[in-house]
Amino acid sequence: MAKLQKSIDKRNALVKATIELVNNNGFHATPMSKIAKMAKVSPATIYLYFENKQDLVNQTYIDVKAEYTKYAFANYDPTMPIKEGFEMIWKRIADFKLKECEYAMFLAQCDNTPMIDEESRQEGIKHLQPLLDLWERGKKEGVIKPISDYILYAYAINPLSFLMMTQKSGAFTLDKTHLEEAYQSAWSSIKMCK
Repeated sequence: MAKLQKSIDKRNALVKATIELVNNNGFHATPMSKIAKMAKVSPATIYLYFENKQDLVNQTYIDVKAEYTKYAFANYDPTMPIKEGFEMIWKRIADFKLKECEYAMFLAQCDNTPMIDEESRQEGIKHLQPLLDLWERGKKEGVIKPISDYILYAYAINPLSFLMMTQKSGAFTLDKTHLEEAYQSAWSSIKMCK
């Protein structure tokens, strides 16, 4: 059991180092040697857990996406009314992005660059299925605009990454009023006008 835990700890250290280095230096300026050094393992140890750098980054992306969506959907009930369900998910996503800034920054980098392969990107999208299902139900009920899920995500969720980055840089501090205004803007951008 101790050997298994030591193995899990090493893999987690590699994932943590990858997140930190990619966030600070970018994907291309993060060699395996730096990841190993930060994780306090030998470079050869990486290859016990990952095939190569691409596999390491892809697996890290999937791990972080799973944590993100587990948090986002923790209290969500798929039978909730559309607006109530969206508000709960949106506010949980906002909370995650502000509390788990390193994870959120890593996901933002991955979502905005071609560093994640398509198979891993599709795996990451599967983690968002409850939100996609809510939007689909909302479209059928005439509550959500009948547009692409990518456009819905771009208008409703992606602005949170911008707000997180401006807060992290110290340019703007999000308080409860700002978060409520951001939520209302997100909802307004995707709801059908009545």
